[in-house]
Amino acid sequence: MTSRRAVALAGAVLVVTLTALTGCAVPDGAATTPSPTVADDRPLAELDLVADPRAHVGASTALLATEAVTPVEDDPAQQLPVTVVSRDNGGDVEVTVDDTSRVIALDMSGSIAATVAGLGLGETLVGRDISTTFDGAVDLPVVTSGGHAIDAESVLALRPTLVITDGTIGPRDVLTQLRDSGVTVVFLDNEASFDGAVRLSRDVAGAMGVPATGELLAERIRADVDAKIAEIAAIAPADGDRVRMIFLYLRGGSGIYYLFGEESGADDLIRGLSGVDVAGEIGWTGMQPMTDEAIIAANPDLILVMTDGIESAGGIDGLLAAKPAIALTAAGQNQRFVDMADGDILSFGPRSASVLDALARAVYAP
Repeated sequence: MTSRRAVALAGAVLVVTLTALTGCAVPDGAATTPSPTVADDRPLAELDLVADPRAHVGASTALLATEAVTPVEDDPAQQLPVTVVSRDNGGDVEVTVDDTSRVIALDMSGSIAATVAGLGLGETLVGRDISTTFDGAVDLPVVTSGGHAIDAESVLALRPTLVITDGTIGPRDVLTQLRDSGVTVVFLDNEASFDGAVRLSRDVAGAMGVPATGELLAERIRADVDAKIAEIAAIAPADGDRVRMIFLYLRGGSGIYYLFGEESGADDLIRGLSGVDVAGEIGWTGMQPMTDEAIIAANPDLILVMTDGIESAGGIDGLLAAKPAIALTAAGQNQRFVDMADGDILSFGPRSASVLDALARAVYAP
């Protein structure tokens, strides 16, 4: 297991546990979030770019131009049965998949379900986790409860023939219970990164019996991400003036404030935006509770957050009041926050390039 994968899983388990206990409710009277940035399909270079994105004052919201996942092929021919390697609890176990007519894909970010849809097999999905929010899936029954905990009864009621997961949603004994009930369960590695999205395309395709389609999707994701990173780099400031960014995971009502560092996925996102990953710069690894010392040492120009997260903290004003150390940073003084929907911002998968594009518009042309 790679160090990035180990860190991501460890952090995810902790966040899952906290979220399952506390939920994600927004307190009554919470301050409103910033007005959304209007989706604009013009090339980035044609937008009204701010002269100095490091000194810009005010918040913005990143919006995808569409919540749909565009399949790389429509209804590809499947070759079943297929035997794949399942990464069950870190060990390699061979699993035979012979029926994908009723699929449930489960992970913290909704990336696996989006990948199924990207392969042109979205019609096989019969249930979803709370993070799967793309068009075509949002109306499916939710099989997670209290945040990110799998509800075994809800899953079994949908009579799935295949469950694909990366283990970041649990408890583990529920997944074991599903398998003991006769449901085929496949565990895949799912690294929170652009490279991980490419590998996930191939792995999900293997489990669904469409390896050639998986290769097409992997190639499309790689090409789209590389092109978008180059487009962003062309409008971003030079190296010495790049925007210093951090990613905060917030659940204010529960007192949860996490700083995401290297190997969390946020680092890949920030670098893709031609920003400086300040958490990595100060040696922050994985997902850890934010400390006043760390946030002051980081002194970011801009803070990335989930939309529901900043709402749960009472909006920007509520967050700065609860965490005065953030108010001392350049981002806090300028109220420079960029928020994006929880189910989008870290959803590495077929929409990776679109997520980068939306965030770049909010950062450089708010």
